[in-house]
Amino acid sequence: MRKDPRELAANAVSPRELIEAVRLMLRAKRYSLRTEQAYLGWIRRYIAENGRRHPRELDGRVLGAFLTRLAVEGRVSASTQAQALSALLFLYRELLGVAPEWLEGVVRARRSQRVPVVLSRGEVARLLGRLEGREWLMASLLYGSGLRLMECVRLRVKDIDFERHEITVRCGKGNKDRRTMLPARLAAPLQRQLEDARVVHQRDLEAGFGAVWLPDALARKYPNAAEDWGWQYVFPASRRSSDPRTGIEGRHHIDEKVLQAAVKRARHEAGIAKPATCHTLRHSFATHLLEAGADIRTVQELLGHRDVRTTQVYTHVLNRGPGAVLSPLDR
Repeated sequence: MRKDPRELAANAVSPRELIEAVRLMLRAKRYSLRTEQAYLGWIRRYIAENGRRHPRELDGRVLGAFLTRLAVEGRVSASTQAQALSALLFLYRELLGVAPEWLEGVVRARRSQRVPVVLSRGEVARLLGRLEGREWLMASLLYGSGLRLMECVRLRVKDIDFERHEITVRCGKGNKDRRTMLPARLAAPLQRQLEDARVVHQRDLEAGFGAVWLPDALARKYPNAAEDWGWQYVFPASRRSSDPRTGIEGRHHIDEKVLQAAVKRARHEAGIAKPATCHTLRHSFATHLLEAGADIRTVQELLGHRDVRTTQVYTHVLNRGPGAVLSPLDR
């Protein structure tokens, strides 16, 4: 019999029981594993900093004071404070059925306006030149297709269209799908990567495994889809592991830290002083397209931005090319 998270939360006598109720509610509402981990972390911290009392005993002033401490004493970013607020509002509204009164006096963390780090074409070439094999291919997809890091590692076989030179990004930021370009230069290396991944998948099937994690209720709706080749990850992990939610052993995608470490190492070897990361390659993708004369609305669609104002941040470097804006000193 399935447990009711709200009933568990109401009868919880210890923080551990309350946390378990939150976990069940998050999974019932199909929140991602990363969101689940982040929300549970903030709720644990909130309870611990308030004497391990049940959140139902704490009013909006306590909630406001906690968020203010994060901004004033913890000096967290605006996005971090917003994440903490979202976690606590989920606890109160979704689980406890309480709408805490909001206080205007809460100190908000200041949202910084940062110019994105962008590499020149020469720097991109030097960076990619220091990478090899799978890591080179993944970094090339970040730059050549504008993928986010997790969009790249979560890429599935069925979402690559070699005939149309397209990649379909599923459940991107904001749980949105979009299509972006597949560079012709990456078609052959990507085909070879798929051949290697298929060998790994076939071995898993022969060993009695081969089922991959499927989103939402697809595993129940299509029981055999988890073993289908099209649903497998393009960049599978080097070893099998157990799903933290179901306990089923399978092969997940590669850990994103592998690519992050490779890019960091390549940046140092290439002598690039800029604090470039995997996401810098996506910034460079957008900037170089705009420099080449691409329409900003097209770039917005390729990046998956909801608002064109988000894409406009890349126009800060448009001071080169035929339409360059020249300094009066250069004139």
